[in-house]
Amino acid sequence: MIYDVSILIEPNMQVYKNKEEKKPKYNNILTHESNGVYETEITLNLHTGTHIDYPLHLIKNGATSNVEELENLITDVKVFDVSYLTGCIDLYTIKKFSIEKNDFILFKTKNSFSEKFLFDFTYLGAKAAKYLKDKSIKGVGIDGLSIERSQKNHPTHKILLQNGIIIIEGLRLKEIKQKTYKMICLPLRIKNVEATPARIILIDK
Repeated sequence: MIYDVSILIEPNMQVYKNKEEKKPKYNNILTHESNGVYETEITLNLHTGTHIDYPLHLIKNGATSNVEELENLITDVKVFDVSYLTGCIDLYTIKKFSIEKNDFILFKTKNSFSEKFLFDFTYLGAKAAKYLKDKSIKGVGIDGLSIERSQKNHPTHKILLQNGIIIIEGLRLKEIKQKTYKMICLPLRIKNVEATPARIILIDK
């Protein structure tokens, strides 16, 4: 079975904090009537929908999409279901799971069950992020449009990104069960940026 766990990009999609300026803008620049062909241009924030964050996003002079290695994005992933939580994925919760060196972890939360932006979205706490760092995982993904909220100075992002841990945000995991899958994550090939939209599928092992 193949599961597409990417957010559909469209003009009225959910965006971070419902900010109008973050919504994609479509502009029809050629029409059949006037030009004999049909073309559309799109204005898209790189953090729209399902995307990858790179260190530059939170770290001055940090690495960009230039350092991306696809072998880290086509890999086995462990999905952990924490949809029962109402707020933070904390250290107590994360220690319940079997997490090993070089694992890629995806967190399924209540966020996947809403097509509207949740201002109280579930996020990964800083202490839990440090635990993942100490475990030397490869990457972590979550179904919120950010991996953290209401944490001064963005410690979760910084702990992960400073240690080369990949961050995926904006997954859709409503139909996904807690187990191990094969992930194929293909970010847009954009040079020297702090984030890239990605199409991500999970395949039953």
